[in-house]
Amino acid sequence: MTELLFIRHFETDWNRQQRFQGQIDVPLNATGQAQAARMAERLAADRHDALFSSDLLRARETAAPLARHWGHGAVPLPGFREQHFGVLEGLDAPTIQARHPDLWLRWLEHRADYALPGGESLRQFHTRVMAAVRELVSSQAGRRLAVVTHGGVLDMLWRSAHGLPLDGMRACEIPNTGLNRLRWAGGALQVEAWADAVHLAGLQEQPAATVGEG
Repeated sequence: MTELLFIRHFETDWNRQQRFQGQIDVPLNATGQAQAARMAERLAADRHDALFSSDLLRARETAAPLARHWGHGAVPLPGFREQHFGVLEGLDAPTIQARHPDLWLRWLEHRADYALPGGESLRQFHTRVMAAVRELVSSQAGRRLAVVTHGGVLDMLWRSAHGLPLDGMRACEIPNTGLNRLRWAGGALQVEAWADAVHLAGLQEQPAATVGEG
């Protein structure tokens, strides 16, 4: 069995603006930096054998305080990047509705095989994420691993662990900095704990996560 701690990155200004971040590099904001300090303190004594992250900036900045506490660097893994949203990346919902009304309506259908122009379909995204998981657990079998990643990636993990279809809206909560504990056993993912964000108590309230923020 391999233990897996998946962490959604800390908050960015684009999270608050509910823009489609996708694979654009966006830094953490001031709230994100405060969240970083809180979570690093919480996990300081819960040292894992290895730390990994998406290679996007917001994930790497999230992993940095954990790396300092645990005494080993975060290895960037492109396979754990957010879904690519093509021409919609960098835009918020009102802008998309004004500039790309047809694409917005197609996007709202959340079909597994629909890819936005220049982007990935959910099925392509899921295939990439699960290949990254399998490669990681194959090379690190039996260890305790932490991975800083994105909301869309966590959605793919949740669906895989519960045998859910790729079509349709998310069916789980995915807060920024949420701790999601899974394990790989018998060739499959199993969820042990999900969306644990008690370390954020007292910080500025966050907006609800929406599909597309990343």
